[in-house]
Amino acid sequence: MKSIRITLLKWLIAPLLAINLVGAGLTYGLAWIPARTAFDQSLADALWALIPQIKEFRGNLHLDLPSQAEDILRVDHFDSVFFVVRTADGKTIAGDKDFPALVPEAEPNEPRPYDGVMRGERIRITTIRTNIGKEQVFIGAGETLRKREHVRNQIVLALLLLEIFLTLVLIGIVWLAVTKGLLPLKKMQSDLSRRDYRDLSLIDNSAEPVELRPVSSAINGLLAKVQKSAEGQQNFLADVAHQLRTPLAGIKLQLEWLQPKLDAEPETAHSGRLMMSSTQRMIRQTNQLLALARAEPSRFEKRQLEKLELSKLVEASIQHFVDESDKKNIDLGFDLHPTFIMGDAFLLGDLIDNLIDNAIRYSPPQGSVTVRCQPSEDGGILSVEDAGPGIPLSERELIFDRFYRLNNSATGSGLGLAIVRDIAKDHGARIALHSGPLDKGTIFSIHFPPLLNGVVSLGTINSTGADTQP
Repeated sequence: MKSIRITLLKWLIAPLLAINLVGAGLTYGLAWIPARTAFDQSLADALWALIPQIKEFRGNLHLDLPSQAEDILRVDHFDSVFFVVRTADGKTIAGDKDFPALVPEAEPNEPRPYDGVMRGERIRITTIRTNIGKEQVFIGAGETLRKREHVRNQIVLALLLLEIFLTLVLIGIVWLAVTKGLLPLKKMQSDLSRRDYRDLSLIDNSAEPVELRPVSSAINGLLAKVQKSAEGQQNFLADVAHQLRTPLAGIKLQLEWLQPKLDAEPETAHSGRLMMSSTQRMIRQTNQLLALARAEPSRFEKRQLEKLELSKLVEASIQHFVDESDKKNIDLGFDLHPTFIMGDAFLLGDLIDNLIDNAIRYSPPQGSVTVRCQPSEDGGILSVEDAGPGIPLSERELIFDRFYRLNNSATGSGLGLAIVRDIAKDHGARIALHSGPLDKGTIFSIHFPPLLNGVVSLGTINSTGADTQP
């Protein structure tokens, strides 16, 4: 996969390193060339010092240089120093007879430095041509390269250490600059990753860098299209569910009217009961779809909230669920205390119905279901405890997904807890999921926010609105 970070680092670091290497080469030249010129100048000074000591006596040239002066000329703590004085015909007047051939400049009294070899070792030579009377004299001086090599190695070592340091500093600066430059992109990615899959609100790009605004604007355009499509689907779902309720209620009414007349024939009566069961299941699923569409957070408006007594809403559902629990001989108990919250009565009715219905469906025959409602310092709490098989930790987040069912053998559409989650989110409530006593059954608790001067304090909940501790 291509990486913007790596691409930026390559295009920034590679040219900087190349420029750094070129600069290092130029620095080496600027440091070494003057040093070598200074060494060559030292040899040239020695040659000029020898010129006044060359004398002509009785037609012959000789070097008037005392032995002590010659020793001083040759003394060097690092290198071996050589010199020679020759005539135009190659005759050695003084110095080292095995000195290499002299190659002076065309102009007299102009020193010429060049490299050579003497006695198997590389040396640096400087020669000069001068006139002594009518005779041309060639003077040469040379020294081995130990001192020069030492100085050059010092220069190279210093430059190498400096280049390593500068390279590391440059890489660090570029890395930090690229990392800081990509922070807005990383923040956008993090913000989008933390979103709930149903959150289609637009991205706030007012504080984003100019370069990211086209990206965020394109994402906002896509979100707007998806939001419009989702609203269309929700409207369609609500319309279909609403339109189905009336004919299904009519079918149920007709079946109830026909049922006594069908009891005379066992097979016909059995068929009637099956049709009644199917009709009731269809009515429930239709009501579930309508409740799901009504609870959708994107459709919810906070101005729908009003001060309600939660325990009264639970009491309104008691009779229906008493009848349902009797079918399985389930002990349905209620422990209700006056609890005031801010909420929507229709949505909270759907929440209560789905929680209790879910508990009865998953509790075994002869089991028990307890519904509690009580105020607390943090607001109000509605809890439903069942005696079912419990919910594994690995599935406690999944159960809030639409159409997800723990047990396919149980009747239902798999929408109940998704509806509960959406309604809880609408009310700023938190869902807590715990195992029952001795790890038997499950306790669903809805923690509603407190009333603040008659206004609900909508808290922040996670993507499912659920807290799923064991």
